[in-house]
Amino acid sequence: MSLIPEKGTIYVVDDDEAVRDSLQWLLEGKGYRVRCFDSAETFLSRYDPREVACMFVDIRMDGMSGLDLQDRLIERKSPLPIVFITGHGDVPMAVETMKKGALDFIQKPFREEDLEALVEKMLDRARAAFAEHQQASTRESLLGKLTNREAQVLERIVAGRLNKQIADDLNISIKTVEAHRANIMEKLNANTVADLLKVALGSNAPKS
Repeated sequence: MSLIPEKGTIYVVDDDEAVRDSLQWLLEGKGYRVRCFDSAETFLSRYDPREVACMFVDIRMDGMSGLDLQDRLIERKSPLPIVFITGHGDVPMAVETMKKGALDFIQKPFREEDLEALVEKMLDRARAAFAEHQQASTRESLLGKLTNREAQVLERIVAGRLNKQIADDLNISIKTVEAHRANIMEKLNANTVADLLKVALGSNAPKS
């Protein structure tokens, strides 16, 4: 089942009920799925990183601030695009959040037309980031199937070493290298060396 609603999911994290209600009303009226949280702590306890989504978060909240939440998501390598909700005095702070990867910030009160354009920009970013995140997770899962010796052989295949050179490097026979190579291809679902490089190098793999 797809985790992507027709127009996308938007998280709203704000300890001000009026702000949450206002954003929910505006965004649901445009066809988006909106999930509201009254604190960063509550959001983190329920956040599902497998869902394609974006987030509006208040920069200042009781307990964990929006800035702290951003740091936690960075630590988790979350692909979630973030837009900060700010008051008039928070603009310098909001600019700082953008240096850490926030997509934008909006000031209260919100303008409906500004919100919709921003949400579409966020969800475009979310879909691209989610796809990259999924590919990276798949790569890590596949590479995790390799034994230490197979990982050593793969490292040398990626470096362009020939079977004989790999055998000399690791002080094993060429037949053993060939056996490891066959196992690596099978475990990484690779039919060609180009497929192998795509898994081993990810976005750094040479383009075919």
